[in-house]
Amino acid sequence: MGNLKLTNVTKAFGALTVLHGIDLTIDDGKFVVFVGPSGCGKSTLLRIIAGLEDISAGGIEIGGRDVVQLSPAERKIAMVFQSYALYPHMSVRKNLAFGLENLKFKRGEIDTRIAEAARMLAIEPYLERKPRQLSGGQRQRVAIGRAIVRNPDIFLFDEPLSNLDAALRVQTRAEITRLHRQLKTTMIYVTHDQVEAMTMADEIVVLNGGRIEQVGTPLELFDNPRNLFVAGFLGSPRMNMLKGKVMAVGEAGVTIDVGYGAPLAASIDPAAAKPGQAVLVGIRPAHFAVGDEGLPFVVQYHESLGTETYVYGTLEGRDEQIIVHQTGHFAPRSGDLLRIMPLSGRVHVFDPDNGLALPQTVSQRSDAYEHA
Repeated sequence: MGNLKLTNVTKAFGALTVLHGIDLTIDDGKFVVFVGPSGCGKSTLLRIIAGLEDISAGGIEIGGRDVVQLSPAERKIAMVFQSYALYPHMSVRKNLAFGLENLKFKRGEIDTRIAEAARMLAIEPYLERKPRQLSGGQRQRVAIGRAIVRNPDIFLFDEPLSNLDAALRVQTRAEITRLHRQLKTTMIYVTHDQVEAMTMADEIVVLNGGRIEQVGTPLELFDNPRNLFVAGFLGSPRMNMLKGKVMAVGEAGVTIDVGYGAPLAASIDPAAAKPGQAVLVGIRPAHFAVGDEGLPFVVQYHESLGTETYVYGTLEGRDEQIIVHQTGHFAPRSGDLLRIMPLSGRVHVFDPDNGLALPQTVSQRSDAYEHA
């Protein structure tokens, strides 16, 4: 069974603590992505699960077994590295067989596992080639195949697409997702790329400074970030932030003044806010409507991608950059004044002192999950 349980996992290098009491449970068969900025501890945590790093404190269970004292080979995991880590002097077939030969598997079993992995990954024509004769994408598939033949309880991927070009990243991303559906084996995938996280994961674990900020499905985190860090990290382009003040509190939520005589409605639990309270209002670029009324938005420039357009600018008289997303081709000129307003139910509100999101009303949370 590929279920994983981490209990208060701590890692320190001398006086420097890089993981601070990580508690996490991953169910068997899930595709879970660790995401966060460089230096947040995601690769260290993956190496700890693999047994390549010792923990300073805490517990690790895989399939209900305590594995803290077990070697990587005994943990029944397989790891795919960023650098492929193929043996250059061996053929693809020998690369796939090498680990199984060291584990004393019989030749018939080795050949069967290689044939099945090669079929899954469409690398059958390359089995007699050396790694130097393969493209980057083919090498990565061989590295994944070397993990598959081990038949592990958990696959670990450490930024496996970083060395591929943009088009090949998209293709390989789809191949790994398809492979997960086929194998139904637990996969833990580390990346700094939030697009990979959003498109591949059953669940995302957002890490920052060696701590877990939030765990949830991609759309749960996108629609209901628990703090400013998650709100800013997930979503491309970033979420826009406006300074505001609570004007009124009612049963349906709150009204917020951000200036310009255009109050914003937010579905916030009335018990969590009070009139006069300073807040930060978060609005994603795609959740603005351009119309005849609303906040005055001064265009600086735009980026048209054919099917969508990103417009960059500021609110009139302010310096903070605002990004507005519109579908299709939209070509305002520099200096144009547009009127923008957030879509209903798409306003996020944060406490500027602690960075936490103010809780939404129960009906708004239900609407978000139904949308997801």
